[in-house]
Amino acid sequence: MPAISLKGQKMPESPIRKLVPYAEDAKKRGHHVYHLNIGQPDIKTPQVALDAIKNNTIEVLAYSRSEGSEEYRTKIAGYYHKNDIEVNAEQIIVTTGGSEALLFAMGSITDPGDEVIIPEPFYANYNGFATASGVKVVPVVSKIEDNFALPPIEEFEKLITTKTKAILICNPGNPTGYLYSKEEIKKLAAIVKEHDLFLIADEVYREFAYDGLTHYSVMQEAGLEDHAIMIDSVSKRYSMCGARIGCIVSKNKNVISTALKFAQARLSPPTYAQVASEAALDTPQRYFDDVIEEYVERRNTLVAALKEIPGVRVAKPKGAFYCIAELPVTNADDFAQWLLEKFDHNGETVMVAPAAGFYSTPGIGLNQVRIAYVLNEEDLIKSVAILKAALETYNA
Repeated sequence: MPAISLKGQKMPESPIRKLVPYAEDAKKRGHHVYHLNIGQPDIKTPQVALDAIKNNTIEVLAYSRSEGSEEYRTKIAGYYHKNDIEVNAEQIIVTTGGSEALLFAMGSITDPGDEVIIPEPFYANYNGFATASGVKVVPVVSKIEDNFALPPIEEFEKLITTKTKAILICNPGNPTGYLYSKEEIKKLAAIVKEHDLFLIADEVYREFAYDGLTHYSVMQEAGLEDHAIMIDSVSKRYSMCGARIGCIVSKNKNVISTALKFAQARLSPPTYAQVASEAALDTPQRYFDDVIEEYVERRNTLVAALKEIPGVRVAKPKGAFYCIAELPVTNADDFAQWLLEKFDHNGETVMVAPAAGFYSTPGIGLNQVRIAYVLNEEDLIKSVAILKAALETYNA
């Protein structure tokens, strides 16, 4: 039998999606499953985006430009201007989701064997993107007792080698919900300039900042023009995960011209999805005000309820819509599968994402789970009650 590539063998499973078959089996048995495992918002997609598709008169669904339509890129630049980020259409390449933007970024700045430093826990697919690109992830650990704040810069310094090409952050963070402060971004800016590295910032959750805090982009930091690469997406901002539209943004001309070659190789981003995404930029501010208010209430409800469970420790998110909870179990993977395979509470159970898959360091996060608070408050309360009952039974 022909052999599978080593790269293919090393590609990690998604900690978020690998339990799906167990969830489907639970549903076939008549159990209701509360999905706390995936960042699929239940917030309605803006009507203006849906109408742009329904009312469109396109007769030939043609390729768009490889970098995305000029109209859409110009309009995105206008959106960034409103957020104090000054870029133009030529500094933006539209991608098939933020995932492709990250692949383009890694493909443009790294060679096989190069290293990227990432504070962990981090979005699990960073491991997959790195493996696909032949890149080594070098983790620097952030801790739940520090609410997953930026680790000391000295910890980054220790990890920089001749193979280091970039530091990658997610701000606000998935899976932690941590929002990096302006001061923390400035510390990272100083170290990438000193060591001539790139700073890649995945900012797809920009709008989701709570408690009066504001998001500070790497694109706002003076002196980072040659170093900063921003990753963005419409998926979470407009509850348009299925559109698969993102972008890579940089003022570094070499980065953009190189990323464009990758974009040309895959021809173009989806045309209809760009139509919807361009229209979504006209979403009124009240939409975001309502969404933020809703998520703050959900966060507060979830965190308060989790803290009532004996043995559970939870970090309070400052942004996004995820939190990491430490459970009184030794193996969260086993517990998460058991929840779906062998447990129900009055015919209901919950699905969580084991957090070990959000780490690169072996043996860390084994007793942690990521919870996405993308359900309404009533369902969140029910979910935590089920989780409490499950832990009592599991540990009995």
